[in-house]
Amino acid sequence: MDDLNPLIRQRIEKFEQLKAESGVRHFPNTFRKDTDIAAFIEAYGQGCAEELQAVSTVHRLAGRIIASRKFGKASFIHFQDTSGKLQAFFEQAKLGSDAYDLFKKLDIGDIIGLWGTPIKTRTGELSVYVQGFELLTKSFRPLPEKWHGLKDVETRYRQRYVDLICSPEVARTFVARTRIISALRRYMDAKGFLEVETPMMQSIPGGATAKPFLTHHNALDMDLYLRIAPELYLKRLLVGGFERVYEINRNFRNEGISTRHNPEFTMMEFYQAYADYEDLMVFTEEMIAQVAREVLGTATITYQGAVIDLTPPWKRLTLREAACEVGGVPSDVMDDPEKAKAFCRDRGLELAGDETQGDLQLLIFEATAEDRLTGPVFITAYPTDVSPLSRPSNDDPSIVDRFELYIAGREIANAFSELNDPFDQRRRFEEQVRKKEGPSEVDEDYLRALEYGMPPAAGEGIGIDRLVMLLTDSPSIRDVILFPLLRKGEPS
Repeated sequence: MDDLNPLIRQRIEKFEQLKAESGVRHFPNTFRKDTDIAAFIEAYGQGCAEELQAVSTVHRLAGRIIASRKFGKASFIHFQDTSGKLQAFFEQAKLGSDAYDLFKKLDIGDIIGLWGTPIKTRTGELSVYVQGFELLTKSFRPLPEKWHGLKDVETRYRQRYVDLICSPEVARTFVARTRIISALRRYMDAKGFLEVETPMMQSIPGGATAKPFLTHHNALDMDLYLRIAPELYLKRLLVGGFERVYEINRNFRNEGISTRHNPEFTMMEFYQAYADYEDLMVFTEEMIAQVAREVLGTATITYQGAVIDLTPPWKRLTLREAACEVGGVPSDVMDDPEKAKAFCRDRGLELAGDETQGDLQLLIFEATAEDRLTGPVFITAYPTDVSPLSRPSNDDPSIVDRFELYIAGREIANAFSELNDPFDQRRRFEEQVRKKEGPSEVDEDYLRALEYGMPPAAGEGIGIDRLVMLLTDSPSIRDVILFPLLRKGEPS
């Protein structure tokens, strides 16, 4: 123990002394609580001191000590469980000298079980008047300084367990995340969608243009990829006869990390037969507004100081309109590839040299308009050559029936009418392979499925992490992922 932090060493020595001299049990697991703090507060919070004096019911509660005020013969602690925080009053006259002396040796961070009756203190604070207690778990590492929690942002993410103990607002964010996902599930189930699971490991990483993570299966002696999207498997299910399917699960992309990107992230993808992208616009705005009302109680939210009304209907702009009207791009730049290249060079945008007109239009839109789309707004009419899985427009084959949803300058969802022509899909896959923008080989099995016939359909992917950011007013994706990926660091 010579290399231990002195405070940790002190707590270890104290624990050994408590076991030897006070009969404290070594990490017991026999205490059972019958009440949580929220239920205790709900039952007695409105009672006056005289009413609570008449309550004889003894409640058993448990939690972590987060604050302590110890005096000669009477002391107070605040302790918390998942549901909330409560004060407990310890009195030597009630507990006896030995038990009270043991209590005074407990530390902030220790987890205790206690039993007692409700009282109101002279200051009017609801408390539990302790009749007995038991040390359940000793905390050997001191919590951060009282009330201040973890200051260093990376330490907060790396030691999320401490962050959750010290910052109730952080815990509330993750409770909200669970409620958001549950609300999405309820909405989808009510609309007749079937929740399914598709492979996380795939022999060909399809469904998006992103760099995958590579792994190897020893028994089969074959390389596999962590999926970048579940899309092609979900659409196989449309071929198989399921008309409405969805999946909420993880995707993996071996790319950069930022306030908007984590290599491992959660998506909800869903597909509906006999629907098009316009149907999904109506579906999406109604769904997200409903989720906001269910979780937050309102469809009007504030995100990083900006008030955003999620009440349908939402604005719709073509990609070209957004670049020109929001991004201030001259219309002739969007129509002329040479002018578009010159515009990109003037803005310092990196070009490979083989960009199509659609590539240039998308690049210009993302550079000039994307961050300014407070929204909610659907951006439509994406170029065909940047949308390899989308159905071409009946009116203009140079664009596809697709939208991306932007709220607060961030893409929240991507959707389109599905391409179900196997021959056009083969051509686009082969072009992807040629340009090396996606998987390194054509997914022949998916093409085989299309040859059996996929019904006309539309599909969509919603970034769950970004949606949670929006609805919890969180500035970074790391704030809504319990354990975001970080560079390996030294333990502290």
